Amino acid sequence: MEGAMQTESKIRADSRTEPGPRGPGCSLRHFACEQNLLSRPDGSASFLQGVAEKSRERLIRNTCEAVVLGALHPRTSITVVLQVVSDAGSLLACCLNAACMALVDAGVPMRALFCGVTCALDSDGTLMLDPTAKQEKEARAVLTFALDSVERKLLMSTTKGLYSDAELQQCLAAAQTASTHVFRFYRESLQRRYSKS
Repeated sequence: MEGAMQTESKIRADSRTEPGPRGPGCSLRHFACEQNLLSRPDGSASFLQGVAEKSRERLIRNTCEAVVLGALHPRTSITVVLQVVSDAGSLLACCLNAACMALVDAGVPMRALFCGVTCALDSDGTLMLDPTAKQEKEARAVLTFALDSVERKLLMSTTKGLYSDAELQQCLAAAQTASTHVFRFYRESLQRRYSKS
């Protein structure tokens, strides 16, 4: 399997998303993904998308374990290594997206794909999807969700700051809508990769 994965076919895909349903502050930034960029692992991916380490690691691990079909390969260890190259904001969501693409690239069986989406609420309650690092610092609350691709079910959430129940539901609904764009990007990225093979 390693020989098959060492082909030099690399993919770089860009996707721009249209503004979200709540106005110009609710749009996702530019995506970029490169798969099969490391020569030795069975799968690798770099995901760019313009919390403490252990906490972030635990959240990513729990999300991956929720979707990976581990029973198909008993006594098998799957290691996902994520390296933060830069942090332009929404870091946990970007890490979740990179982990999903790396698992796909490695051919790990999953019951569904997953993605991460971060929302921020500013002081007057305005919702921002995919906030920058500056917007996160200035936000009253930052909420990150992991959603599956089948039913847009919530796999994981983590929050920081103060928000109401209504604002939580508003952020979750916006994240579910935004996940459509992320899953479309995954699909287009994979189609481009495998159409060149």
